Amino acid sequence: MATLIDRDQLQELVARGAQLVEVLPADEYKEDHLPGAISIPLRQVNRESAKQLDPSRDLIVYCWDMA
Repeated sequence: MATLIDRDQLQELVARGAQLVEVLPADEYKEDHLPGAISIPLRQVNRESAKQLDPSRDLIVYCWDMA
C-alpha cells in the first residue's frame, strides 16, 4: 500500500533498512539522487527489474522532478 511520508519518516525508514528506488530516467538519476538509491526508471518497472529488490524490506519509491 502506498503511503506519503515526510523527510523525517524517510530518514527513519532508511536507517531501519528501507530500499530507495528513483524512478526518473537513468540520465537524471546520474545527475543527482539520494545516497543509496537504485535506479529503476518508471518505464522499466516490471517483474524482471523488481527482482533486484528485497521483498522483506520496506520500499520507498521516489521521483525528484523540478519541472
